[in-house]
Amino acid sequence: MFSRISRLGARLLREARAETRAGNLLSSRGSLYQGHVSQHSTPLVTPTVKSMSNVLFSTATSGDQDESNQEKQVISVTFVNKDGSEKTIRVPVGMSMLEAAHENDIELEGACEGSLACSTCHVIVMDVNHYNKLEDPTDEENDMLDLAFGLTETSRLGCQVIARPELDGMRLALPAATRNFAVDGYVPKPH
Repeated sequence: MFSRISRLGARLLREARAETRAGNLLSSRGSLYQGHVSQHSTPLVTPTVKSMSNVLFSTATSGDQDESNQEKQVISVTFVNKDGSEKTIRVPVGMSMLEAAHENDIELEGACEGSLACSTCHVIVMDVNHYNKLEDPTDEENDMLDLAFGLTETSRLGCQVIARPELDGMRLALPAATRNFAVDGYVPKPH
């Protein structure tokens, strides 16, 4: 039951982020659309996408500011693959490292889709200074990390590492292997 609730929460969070991104894209075009509608129809009391994003998501800003803020709100993260090769990507602030890895074809599994029900998105923060800037792991994350292959002092789950400006330049190593208990046939018993 807990994992279903966790998956639902993770899915709702992803959908909310996707709607926010879509709202920001549409809000920059909202005034053009609104002008087109007002020329050909009578005004109705319907909110525009721009006003809805401001109501639903209080952090939304106006279209011109969105573009400049989006450029500022991206950090650089380097993933070090199992074979030692590196890939540096740009990650929007607020996105998890699991999502960023998937969007950039980095082999970070994430079998539970970020619902804290596995350890397959295990990453190792290579710089202790960046590790110390992360929020402390929750008990649920620590429980999953206990199952991770190659656990270190700076291990975290990629689904729980969220891009923030102070993490710019962070380097994350992918462990040599992962343990996917759902595939291996072992399911840990709940506490």
